[in-house]
Amino acid sequence: MKRRSALVGSLAAMAAASTARADTPVDLQLVLAVDVSRSIDEVEAELQRRGYIEALTNDRVIDAILSGEHRRIALCYTEWAGTHYQAVVIDWSVIDSAAGARRFADKLAEAPRTSQSWTAVGAALAHAGQRFDGSGFTSKRRVIDVSGDGRTNDGPPAEIIRDKLVAMGIVINGLPVMMNRTNFGRPPDLTLDKYYEENVIGGPGSFMIVADNFDQFGRAVRTKLVREISSVDGTLPAPA
Repeated sequence: MKRRSALVGSLAAMAAASTARADTPVDLQLVLAVDVSRSIDEVEAELQRRGYIEALTNDRVIDAILSGEHRRIALCYTEWAGTHYQAVVIDWSVIDSAAGARRFADKLAEAPRTSQSWTAVGAALAHAGQRFDGSGFTSKRRVIDVSGDGRTNDGPPAEIIRDKLVAMGIVINGLPVMMNRTNFGRPPDLTLDKYYEENVIGGPGSFMIVADNFDQFGRAVRTKLVREISSVDGTLPAPA
């Protein structure tokens, strides 16, 4: 209960924070919030990390970044598990060229990976939402892109945090990974996509793209990044 109150309180403080200084304008501030709970094994974790690395340097993603008014976005990469673990792996970085995207991807490739217990989607959203406070950027759109292979089993309910963030003008998109296998002896979660739809995503133009497994993760990330980067005032282009 104390953790839940602290997370909700930090969001309230974030909403009241001053942004008096001149921030750098970008077309989008995007937080990638990536699940590193123990339900993801070493092979799947490698596929997940590689999926983001390859997607960020894909030509279609670069074209989407350069198609905006300012021809640049700001990107922050975080990882999460239970309420005890939310970490910034790569802090806010401007992506304004193929070279800039490659530098970000190289940092991600070199960053150590971890695996932690529990799945706290609500805490992950709260942590991601806090990244916008004092980011040093200003944009018409602020988006959290959360991916994971399970539903909340620790910390505040995801929908409570989701609703608070949406009320602050933040859009939350989802990438649930559907795994047709047992998870620590429990049967596979065949309705994880429904959980993300009802409890995680929110805001104007919010959407989710489902990956049937981690082998499909890279393609799902690439498609998702193109859609959310290309969004204009909450209106998404039709899928390619």
